[in-house]
Amino acid sequence: MHADLLFTNGPVLTPDGRTATAVAVTGERITAVGHAEVHDLAGPRTQVVDLAGRLLLPGFQDAHVHPVPAGLELTQCDLTTAKTAEDTIAIVRAYADAHPDREWITGGGWSMEAFEGGTPTKELLDSAVPDRPVYLPNRDHHGAWVNSRALELAGITRATPDPVDGRIERDASGEPAGTLQEGAMQLVGRLAPQATPADRLAALLHAQRHLHGLGITAWQDALVGEFLGMDDPSDVYLAAARDGSLTARAVGALWWDRGRGAEQIPELVERRAALSHGRFSAGSVKLMLDGVAETGTAALLDPYLDKCGCATANRGTSFIDPDQLPKYVAELDALGFQCHFHALGDRAVRDALDAIEAARAANGPSDTRPHLAHLQVVHPDDVARFARLGAVANIQPLWAAHEPQMDELTIPFLGPERALWQYPFGALLRSGATLAAGSDWPVSSPDPLHGIHVAVNRIEPGGTGPVFLPDERLGLAEAVTAYTAGSAYANHLDDTGRVAAGALADLVVLDRDPFAAPPEEIAATRVALTYVGGVGVYAAQEA
Repeated sequence: MHADLLFTNGPVLTPDGRTATAVAVTGERITAVGHAEVHDLAGPRTQVVDLAGRLLLPGFQDAHVHPVPAGLELTQCDLTTAKTAEDTIAIVRAYADAHPDREWITGGGWSMEAFEGGTPTKELLDSAVPDRPVYLPNRDHHGAWVNSRALELAGITRATPDPVDGRIERDASGEPAGTLQEGAMQLVGRLAPQATPADRLAALLHAQRHLHGLGITAWQDALVGEFLGMDDPSDVYLAAARDGSLTARAVGALWWDRGRGAEQIPELVERRAALSHGRFSAGSVKLMLDGVAETGTAALLDPYLDKCGCATANRGTSFIDPDQLPKYVAELDALGFQCHFHALGDRAVRDALDAIEAARAANGPSDTRPHLAHLQVVHPDDVARFARLGAVANIQPLWAAHEPQMDELTIPFLGPERALWQYPFGALLRSGATLAAGSDWPVSSPDPLHGIHVAVNRIEPGGTGPVFLPDERLGLAEAVTAYTAGSAYANHLDDTGRVAAGALADLVVLDRDPFAAPPEEIAATRVALTYVGGVGVYAAQEA
């Protein structure tokens, strides 16, 4: 049988390294991997792709991403390009002026390091939009910036208490200052206009095009449900899966309502059955255990420090009762659910690992493949537990570099010892853990090549140093594996993530071979072609 698609003139990245120069695809699967002998499968209708020295590798997979909110933000007030407070407010003003018909100004993506203390004020936002409410989540979506009109509509005053799962930032007089952290976001977010199903579907397809352009062929949506005013994207995933417009392979992590307990598990079972269709499945459950270090809500074993380096009374927030978590995880595991943990601080990481250990003790070995995302601070005593428990380390490499948010808003409040425990990619790999990789987009760029660059160099793309914890660097092949085979494993997509006969032809052609260039040039690499199941879903203009 002749191949439908033939890649020639390698290199080809196989599980054994760059060991092939030709790949044949018939239907949706790879049928041969090798060298000149593969050319014999070419027929009169075979599409031949001359790699011309460009690297062919498995499609990238993002193991922790939020495509629908990201797609929506791209069409609203997008602040992700702003570096300073002046740039940020200029974009808000320009957007508001260009959309005088919008009842609310929404969007987000501002950088905490652009503002003193990471908390911009309502007065600054009032200067750009004094007459309409504004609601703008920050880059990590654990805080939101609001103006006076939004606070007024929400009835938030100096007398308003902090919610149990959040904080209203206040000025010296006790008045709401304009930034809402964690659960306090919902005090305003619930009032903002909700996207329509048509808006959400357009956002999903817009995000999909963007991700395919970055070589991403599959992903795990890390929040399928309603949370802090964000819409549940499950309906649009199901619609796209049914009509064929979902060309990627997507896994949905069903949201664990942290205000409820085990009584929600039967509902999750029903949602898993109802939502799984075609290229979308919903066999994962997202358990958000803590917040983020920059706002003091990441759960730590020991207290945060203050600006003077002295211990405070704050050890962060546990959003799910650690005493109940093992019971929840054991029950989910017994039902065949994968647990997808948001675990950023060392206490949250330990709580997640303790819960997985309890599930193993209760249920015995399983193939549910629980994974812990973010892993900013991991106590050295817990590193080896990942491999022992079969817990996947889901890393977001772009965060593992010196930049203002790290140097100004994180390291001083962790202290010198804990700062050395951040993003221990190398230690986890050396201990035998399986690494998967994701972006958390729209929190940070979804570009896998930029993430690989940081994983290898521990320096931001375009940066010159210093290197952030150099012992935790990965090799290029190790970083690529995390974004391909590692994430495929976390996503239970076992027919993907490798270039091998019989595997699904989810493939990417880069515009060069990054293995043949210095590591500091990895981020310059771009995607030329992307295929899912042997079908082209992206081609760069020059490709």
